[in-house]
Amino acid sequence: MSLERWSNCTAVVTGASSGIGVAIVKELLDANSTIRVAGLARRLERMEEFQKILPDDQQKRFHPIACDVSSLESVNTAFDWIIKNLSGVDILVNNAGIFNAGQATSMNPLELQQVMQTNVMGVVFCTQRAFQSMKDRSVDGHVVIVNSIMGHTIPTLDAQTAPSSNLYAPSKYALTALTEIYRQEFRGLGTRVKITSISPGLTDTDIVAERSRGGKKPILQPEDISRCVAFTLSTPAHMQIHEMIVKPVLGE
Repeated sequence: MSLERWSNCTAVVTGASSGIGVAIVKELLDANSTIRVAGLARRLERMEEFQKILPDDQQKRFHPIACDVSSLESVNTAFDWIIKNLSGVDILVNNAGIFNAGQATSMNPLELQQVMQTNVMGVVFCTQRAFQSMKDRSVDGHVVIVNSIMGHTIPTLDAQTAPSSNLYAPSKYALTALTEIYRQEFRGLGTRVKITSISPGLTDTDIVAERSRGGKKPILQPEDISRCVAFTLSTPAHMQIHEMIVKPVLGE
């Protein structure tokens, strides 16, 4: 897949300290020798460790930035630095997300609020800053949202089992709606900025419980999702992939 049109551009990837985020950073750095990638995550040290194992050229093009996307102040600080030092934002990949296990009927409300604040408002905070940078510079940029299969369907358990996903699925359903809202806003505001939602099925990440990794269910790898991101970024200017649902072969 060619990402030649993104030469000398800046991509921002949230949740870049592990899993899908790391895979996306590596995919972008490998795909274009001039692209700059800013990685945003709370765990700065993990991004810095990852940076050390990159080839010399890619080390110089990867910029780890400590950022908690649930905090507007933290997001503004990160994007202020990116705009000042990396000439603005051309690609945004909203990948950061959290999962706090438990039942919505009994969990600490603050833990429930954290899910919504990170998974939904984190996307809103980052997209506002990225889109404004694109619009101010008349850039035909691209915003990608890493959603989830649970943003489209909720698994049905047996009647005696209470699910433990609480607000995770509602937060992802919100992203499905938000993707369409952004499509209409980007168009209505006179830009050619693209929006894409990528919804993976079960994927081997930090969020996935150890029992799911070791079970019999087919599972996707982070690199599978990073390839989807690269594919949607490689599409011609007139083509927009609005929603991509990705499932493992033989998966549910």
